[in-house]
Amino acid sequence: MSDADARVQAQQQAQQQAKEEAGRHAAGYVTDGMKVGLGTGSTVHWTIVELGERALDIICTATSVQTHELATSLGLRVISPDEIGSLDIAIDGADEVDPAFNLTKGGGAAHTREKIIASMSPRFIVVVDESKIVEALGPFGTPLEVLDFAPGVVTSAVLALGAHSVTTRERRSDNGNLVMDAQFGSIADPVALGAALWAVPGIVEHGIFPGAMVERIVVAGTAGVHELVNDQR
Repeated sequence: MSDADARVQAQQQAQQQAKEEAGRHAAGYVTDGMKVGLGTGSTVHWTIVELGERALDIICTATSVQTHELATSLGLRVISPDEIGSLDIAIDGADEVDPAFNLTKGGGAAHTREKIIASMSPRFIVVVDESKIVEALGPFGTPLEVLDFAPGVVTSAVLALGAHSVTTRERRSDNGNLVMDAQFGSIADPVALGAALWAVPGIVEHGIFPGAMVERIVVAGTAGVHELVNDQR
């Protein structure tokens, strides 16, 4: 192995270690008796592992089939959102976080379920690695869950809102719908764009989560774990 390869490998190992530390740190907000929303992603994966290891007396609901399977395999009790009714806390990841705590989510195509779960809780904690902290949403793209009745009509409407391109993934959502990615470039007003996307018939949900939903961000960095707390809520 070359020195360059060794450095890359060491950086990747450090990043994975940081993700684990952050994910486990976020699990510390969960206590016995809570109803918990479990998110999807490589960092919140470790939150779920930690909760399984702690064997708390909690009831959970999951944002994806993948998360449901992981949580149940670790001995956590997972029921549907309708059965659980309301949540004490929801913990999830994100693909982008801007300075106003707005999020881009949907890299794993679970953003519709993730937004439902986040909306059920007064406390929404987001766990990310430091590469997800951005000056403005947009570089990742904006995921869209779309009915396959008229995807071309939806695409035209999204382009009319200022998207440079709209592409369709091969993978569908857990709900069986199409998943598209719209490229808007740097998004100056995510909340306004989110409202405009909601108004497009055929879009089931989009991946912009307004900062008003977010209590805090737990950030995994090479220098350790730190938190960004939303004082504007």
